[in-house]
Amino acid sequence: MDIHLHGVSGGRLLLAIVFNVVITVAQIVGGIISGSLALLSDALHNFSDVSALTISYFAQKISTKRATKSGTFGYKRAEIIAALFNSSVLAGIGIYLVYESVIRFYNPQPVVSSLVIVLGMMGVVVNGGSIWLLEAEAEGNMNIRAAYLHLLGDTLTSVAVVAGGVAIYFWHIYWVDPLVSILIALYLIYASISLILESADILMEFAPKHIDIDKIAEEVGKIPDIKNIHQIHLWRLGDREVFLQAHLDFGKNVTLKEATQRIEEVEKMLKERFGITNVVLQPEYMRDDEKDLIRRREL
Repeated sequence: MDIHLHGVSGGRLLLAIVFNVVITVAQIVGGIISGSLALLSDALHNFSDVSALTISYFAQKISTKRATKSGTFGYKRAEIIAALFNSSVLAGIGIYLVYESVIRFYNPQPVVSSLVIVLGMMGVVVNGGSIWLLEAEAEGNMNIRAAYLHLLGDTLTSVAVVAGGVAIYFWHIYWVDPLVSILIALYLIYASISLILESADILMEFAPKHIDIDKIAEEVGKIPDIKNIHQIHLWRLGDREVFLQAHLDFGKNVTLKEATQRIEEVEKMLKERFGITNVVLQPEYMRDDEKDLIRRREL
Protein backbone atom coordinates (compact mmCIF):
# COMPACT_ATOMS: atom_id res chain seq x y z
CA MET A 1 0.00 0.00 0.00
CA ASP A 2 1.41 3.40 -0.82
CA ILE A 3 1.23 6.59 1.16
CA HIS A 4 -0.70 8.57 -1.44
CA LEU A 5 -3.83 10.34 -0.39
CA HIS A 6 -6.38 7.67 -1.37
CA GLY A 7 -9.06 9.93 -2.72
CA VAL A 8 -8.03 13.16 -1.02
CA SER A 9 -8.47 15.77 -3.69
CA GLY A 10 -6.31 18.86 -3.89
CA GLY A 11 -9.52 20.82 -4.40
CA ARG A 12 -10.85 19.76 -0.99
CA LEU A 13 -7.66 20.78 0.74
CA LEU A 14 -7.64 24.13 -1.05
CA LEU A 15 -11.27 24.76 -0.10
CA ALA A 16 -10.49 23.99 3.55
CA ILE A 17 -7.54 26.43 3.36
CA VAL A 18 -9.78 29.21 2.01
CA PHE A 19 -12.36 28.59 4.76
CA ASN A 20 -9.72 28.88 7.45
CA VAL A 21 -8.08 32.00 6.01
CA VAL A 22 -11.44 33.76 6.19
CA ILE A 23 -12.18 32.76 9.78
CA THR A 24 -8.61 33.51 10.91
CA VAL A 25 -8.73 37.09 9.65
CA ALA A 26 -12.20 37.60 11.14
CA GLN A 27 -11.19 36.26 14.56
CA ILE A 28 -7.94 38.24 14.72
CA VAL A 29 -9.82 41.48 14.05
CA GLY A 30 -12.61 40.45 16.39
CA GLY A 31 -10.20 39.38 19.13
CA ILE A 32 -8.43 42.75 19.05
CA ILE A 33 -11.70 44.69 19.08
CA SER A 34 -13.35 42.57 21.79
CA GLY A 35 -10.24 42.17 23.95
CA SER A 36 -10.79 38.40 24.15
CA LEU A 37 -7.68 36.26 24.61
CA ALA A 38 -9.77 33.15 23.99
CA LEU A 39 -10.85 34.50 20.61
CA LEU A 40 -7.28 35.46 19.71
CA SER A 41 -6.20 31.99 20.83
CA ASP A 42 -8.79 30.49 18.53
CA ALA A 43 -7.57 32.77 15.72
CA LEU A 44 -3.98 31.67 16.31
CA HIS A 45 -5.09 28.06 16.23
CA ASN A 46 -6.97 28.77 13.01
CA PHE A 47 -3.81 30.27 11.56
CA SER A 48 -2.01 27.05 12.45
CA ASP A 49 -4.78 25.23 10.57
CA VAL A 50 -4.04 27.30 7.48
CA SER A 51 -0.35 26.46 7.78
CA ALA A 52 -1.08 22.78 8.42
CA LEU A 53 -3.45 22.48 5.48
CA THR A 54 -1.07 24.34 3.16
CA ILE A 55 1.86 22.14 4.17
CA SER A 56 -0.33 19.04 3.79
CA TYR A 57 -1.39 20.16 0.32
CA PHE A 58 2.19 20.59 -0.92
CA ALA A 59 3.34 17.43 0.88
CA GLN A 60 0.62 15.57 -1.02
CA LYS A 61 1.92 16.90 -4.32
CA ILE A 62 5.53 16.09 -3.48
CA SER A 63 4.76 12.58 -2.23
CA THR A 64 3.24 11.56 -5.57
CA LYS A 65 6.46 12.25 -7.47
CA ARG A 66 8.08 9.14 -8.87
CA ALA A 67 11.30 7.63 -7.62
CA THR A 68 14.55 8.73 -9.26
CA LYS A 69 18.10 7.40 -9.36
CA SER A 70 19.03 9.82 -6.60
CA GLY A 71 15.81 9.25 -4.63
CA THR A 72 15.07 5.55 -5.04
CA PHE A 73 12.29 5.58 -2.42
CA GLY A 74 10.64 8.55 -4.07
CA TYR A 75 9.28 11.38 -1.94
CA LYS A 76 6.82 9.49 0.22
CA ARG A 77 8.37 10.64 3.48
CA ALA A 78 7.38 14.23 2.65
CA GLU A 79 4.01 13.59 4.26
CA ILE A 80 5.57 12.23 7.44
CA ILE A 81 7.83 15.27 7.71
CA ALA A 82 4.76 17.46 7.21
CA ALA A 83 2.87 15.57 9.92
CA LEU A 84 5.78 15.96 12.36
CA PHE A 85 6.10 19.67 11.61
CA ASN A 86 2.37 20.32 11.92
CA SER A 87 1.99 18.44 15.19
CA SER A 88 5.11 20.11 16.65
CA VAL A 89 3.75 23.54 15.75
CA LEU A 90 0.45 22.58 17.37
CA ALA A 91 2.23 21.64 20.61
CA GLY A 92 4.25 24.87 20.53
CA ILE A 93 1.11 26.95 20.10
CA GLY A 94 -0.44 25.14 23.05
CA ILE A 95 2.51 25.93 25.31
CA TYR A 96 2.46 29.60 24.28
CA LEU A 97 -1.28 29.86 24.95
CA VAL A 98 -0.83 28.41 28.44
CA TYR A 99 1.74 31.12 29.19
CA GLU A 100 -0.47 33.93 27.90
CA SER A 101 -3.56 32.56 29.62
CA VAL A 102 -1.89 32.37 33.03
CA ILE A 103 -0.87 36.03 32.74
CA ARG A 104 -4.40 37.05 31.71
CA PHE A 105 -5.94 34.86 34.41
CA TYR A 106 -4.35 36.98 37.12
CA ASN A 107 -5.14 40.20 35.24
CA PRO A 108 -8.66 39.75 33.79
CA GLN A 109 -9.70 42.30 31.19
CA PRO A 110 -13.18 43.34 29.97
CA VAL A 111 -14.38 41.44 26.94
CA VAL A 112 -17.04 42.32 24.32
CA SER A 113 -18.85 39.01 24.74
CA SER A 114 -21.38 39.43 21.91
CA LEU A 115 -18.59 39.63 19.32
CA VAL A 116 -16.86 36.65 20.90
CA ILE A 117 -20.05 34.57 20.61
CA VAL A 118 -20.71 35.48 16.97
CA LEU A 119 -17.15 34.85 15.78
CA GLY A 120 -16.87 31.71 17.90
CA MET A 121 -19.98 30.32 16.23
CA MET A 122 -18.50 31.22 12.85
CA GLY A 123 -15.43 29.19 13.79
CA VAL A 124 -17.59 26.19 14.65
CA VAL A 125 -19.34 26.31 11.27
CA VAL A 126 -16.20 26.88 9.17
CA ASN A 127 -14.07 24.27 10.90
CA GLY A 128 -16.94 21.81 11.00
CA GLY A 129 -17.23 22.15 7.23
CA SER A 130 -13.49 21.63 6.79
CA ILE A 131 -13.64 18.49 8.95
CA TRP A 132 -16.43 17.14 6.77
CA LEU A 133 -14.24 17.66 3.70
CA LEU A 134 -11.33 15.65 5.11
CA GLU A 135 -12.93 13.19 7.52
CA ALA A 136 -13.10 10.20 5.20
CA GLU A 137 -9.36 10.31 4.42
CA ALA A 138 -8.02 11.20 7.89
CA GLU A 139 -7.98 7.59 9.08
CA GLY A 140 -5.77 6.28 6.29
CA ASN A 141 -3.14 8.98 6.00
CA MET A 142 -0.96 10.46 8.73
CA ASN A 143 -0.38 13.74 6.93
CA ILE A 144 -4.13 14.33 6.52
CA ARG A 145 -4.71 13.13 10.08
CA ALA A 146 -2.38 15.85 11.35
CA ALA A 147 -4.34 18.50 9.46
CA TYR A 148 -7.60 16.88 10.54
CA LEU A 149 -6.53 17.06 14.20
CA HIS A 150 -5.84 20.76 13.76
CA LEU A 151 -9.37 21.26 12.45
CA LEU A 152 -11.03 19.04 15.03
CA GLY A 153 -9.19 20.81 17.82
CA ASP A 154 -10.18 24.18 16.43
CA THR A 155 -13.83 23.20 16.23
CA LEU A 156 -13.77 22.18 19.88
CA THR A 157 -11.95 25.36 20.87
CA SER A 158 -14.52 27.45 19.01
CA VAL A 159 -17.25 25.71 21.00
CA ALA A 160 -15.35 26.57 24.18
CA VAL A 161 -15.00 30.19 23.02
CA VAL A 162 -18.74 30.43 22.48
CA ALA A 163 -19.42 28.93 25.92
CA GLY A 164 -17.00 31.41 27.50
CA GLY A 165 -18.61 34.29 25.65
CA VAL A 166 -22.05 33.25 26.91
CA ALA A 167 -20.76 33.09 30.50
CA ILE A 168 -19.25 36.56 30.17
CA TYR A 169 -22.40 37.96 28.55
CA PHE A 170 -24.80 36.75 31.25
CA TRP A 171 -22.64 36.74 34.40
CA HIS A 172 -19.69 39.05 33.57
CA ILE A 173 -17.19 36.41 34.66
CA TYR A 174 -14.16 37.74 32.78
CA TRP A 175 -11.69 35.21 34.16
CA VAL A 176 -13.53 32.52 32.19
CA ASP A 177 -11.84 33.89 29.03
CA PRO A 178 -8.27 32.89 30.03
CA LEU A 179 -9.64 29.70 31.58
CA VAL A 180 -11.08 28.70 28.20
CA SER A 181 -7.73 29.55 26.61
CA ILE A 182 -5.90 27.24 29.02
CA LEU A 183 -8.32 24.40 28.26
CA ILE A 184 -7.79 24.98 24.53
CA ALA A 185 -4.02 24.93 24.98
CA LEU A 186 -4.00 21.72 27.02
CA TYR A 187 -6.10 20.02 24.38
CA LEU A 188 -3.72 21.13 21.63
CA ILE A 189 -0.72 19.74 23.49
CA TYR A 190 -2.48 16.45 24.23
CA ALA A 191 -3.69 16.01 20.63
CA SER A 192 -0.24 16.60 19.15
CA ILE A 193 1.90 14.34 21.36
CA SER A 194 0.87 10.97 19.92
CA LEU A 195 1.30 12.21 16.35
CA ILE A 196 4.74 13.63 17.14
CA LEU A 197 5.83 10.30 18.62
CA GLU A 198 4.46 8.26 15.71
CA SER A 199 6.06 10.54 13.11
CA ALA A 200 9.40 10.36 14.95
CA ASP A 201 9.18 6.55 15.08
CA ILE A 202 8.78 6.39 11.30
CA LEU A 203 11.60 8.84 10.61
CA MET A 204 13.85 6.86 13.00
CA GLU A 205 12.85 3.70 11.08
CA PHE A 206 11.60 1.90 14.17
CA ALA A 207 9.69 -1.35 13.65
CA PRO A 208 5.89 -0.98 13.67
CA LYS A 209 4.60 -1.65 17.18
CA HIS A 210 1.85 -3.97 15.97
CA ILE A 211 4.25 -6.46 14.32
CA ASP A 212 5.97 -9.13 16.44
CA ILE A 213 9.36 -10.02 14.96
CA ASP A 214 9.55 -13.27 16.95
CA LYS A 215 6.22 -14.28 15.43
CA ILE A 216 7.61 -13.54 11.97
CA ALA A 217 10.56 -15.87 12.64
CA GLU A 218 8.18 -18.57 13.90
CA GLU A 219 5.99 -18.41 10.80
CA VAL A 220 8.95 -18.33 8.38
CA GLY A 221 10.37 -21.42 10.10
CA LYS A 222 7.25 -23.39 9.15
CA ILE A 223 8.01 -23.07 5.42
CA PRO A 224 9.79 -26.15 3.96
CA ASP A 225 13.57 -26.04 3.31
CA ILE A 226 14.02 -22.82 5.34
CA LYS A 227 16.18 -23.18 8.43
CA ASN A 228 15.81 -19.69 9.87
CA ILE A 229 15.47 -16.00 9.17
CA HIS A 230 18.00 -13.60 10.69
CA GLN A 231 19.42 -10.07 10.60
CA ILE A 232 15.91 -8.67 10.18
CA HIS A 233 15.39 -4.98 9.46
CA LEU A 234 11.76 -3.91 9.75
CA TRP A 235 10.56 -0.36 9.21
CA ARG A 236 7.87 1.88 7.74
CA LEU A 237 8.49 4.23 4.85
CA GLY A 238 5.19 6.02 5.42
CA ASP A 239 2.26 5.70 7.74
CA ARG A 240 1.26 2.23 6.52
CA GLU A 241 3.83 1.01 3.97
CA VAL A 242 5.96 -1.61 5.78
CA PHE A 243 9.36 -2.86 4.60
CA LEU A 244 11.29 -5.95 5.67
CA GLN A 245 14.87 -6.89 4.78
CA ALA A 246 16.48 -10.09 6.08
CA HIS A 247 18.77 -13.06 5.47
CA LEU A 248 17.12 -16.43 4.82
CA ASP A 249 18.99 -19.62 5.76
CA PHE A 250 18.18 -22.73 3.73
CA GLY A 251 18.59 -26.17 5.32
CA LYS A 252 19.81 -27.77 2.11
CA ASN A 253 21.45 -26.73 -1.12
CA VAL A 254 18.31 -26.13 -3.16
CA THR A 255 18.31 -24.98 -6.77
CA LEU A 256 17.90 -21.32 -7.63
CA LYS A 257 14.41 -22.09 -8.93
CA GLU A 258 13.44 -23.80 -5.65
CA ALA A 259 14.89 -20.95 -3.60
CA THR A 260 12.86 -18.46 -5.62
CA GLN A 261 9.68 -20.47 -4.98
CA ARG A 262 10.32 -20.53 -1.23
CA ILE A 263 11.05 -16.81 -1.17
CA GLU A 264 7.76 -16.17 -2.93
CA GLU A 265 5.99 -18.24 -0.26
CA VAL A 266 7.62 -16.15 2.47
CA GLU A 267 6.65 -12.92 0.73
CA LYS A 268 3.03 -14.04 0.40
CA MET A 269 2.85 -15.10 4.05
CA LEU A 270 4.38 -11.84 5.27
CA LYS A 271 1.89 -9.79 3.28
CA GLU A 272 -1.16 -11.82 4.31
CA ARG A 273 -0.29 -12.37 7.98
CA PHE A 274 1.57 -9.17 8.87
CA GLY A 275 0.70 -6.61 6.19
CA ILE A 276 4.34 -6.28 5.13
CA THR A 277 4.14 -4.87 1.62
CA ASN A 278 7.80 -4.72 0.54
CA VAL A 279 10.17 -7.63 1.19
CA VAL A 280 13.85 -8.11 0.30
CA LEU A 281 15.33 -11.50 1.26
CA GLN A 282 18.92 -12.71 0.86
CA PRO A 283 19.02 -16.53 0.48
CA GLU A 284 21.97 -18.33 2.09
CA TYR A 285 23.28 -21.87 2.57
CA MET A 286 25.96 -22.86 5.10
CA ARG A 287 27.13 -19.28 5.44
CA ASP A 288 29.10 -18.45 8.58
CA ASP A 289 27.49 -15.16 9.58
CA GLU A 290 25.69 -13.69 12.57
CA LYS A 291 22.47 -15.67 13.09
CA ASP A 292 20.75 -13.38 15.60
CA LEU A 293 17.24 -12.30 14.70
CA ILE A 294 18.35 -8.68 14.97
CA ARG A 295 21.89 -7.62 14.08
CA ARG A 296 23.16 -6.01 17.29
CA ARG A 297 26.65 -5.06 16.13
CA GLU A 298 27.29 -1.76 14.39
CA LEU A 299 26.65 -1.82 10.67
